Amino acid sequence: MNKFDLEKLVGIRIAESKALLESNNFHGAYYLVGYALECAFKACIAKQVKEFDFPSKHLANASHTHKLSELLGTAGLKQKLSMKEKEDQEFSLNWAVAKDWTETSRYDCTIEKTRAVDLFNAVTDHKSGILAWLKTYW
Repeated sequence: MNKFDLEKLVGIRIAESKALLESNNFHGAYYLVGYALECAFKACIAKQVKEFDFPSKHLANASHTHKLSELLGTAGLKQKLSMKEKEDQEFSLNWAVAKDWTETSRYDCTIEKTRAVDLFNAVTDHKSGILAWLKTYW
């Protein structure tokens, strides 16, 4: 899997999440939009590896996680996120919603419409969404 595959997966998972929201399947929608965000972070990390370079063991190991806050650090974006949060309150609120997603949400049968819609909007908002911000770094 490479950076371009990850970018493509982001679009696919966002579209799937939207379709699930529209059909009132909130559990899957929540999981997939979070997974799209995970792929976006991993695309940012993949950009750090130059063609034909062997990635450092630390970078390779740190990339194999589903924890968004850890992927943020591995992508080298912690300071940039902090700066963005200071200049854009809506973005800061969106990150507060998005950072709590975990891959174990696929087992959560209690996800309601509001939670799924909030995460979807936090990730996909064109102005202050997490995905719009991440795309500037991949």
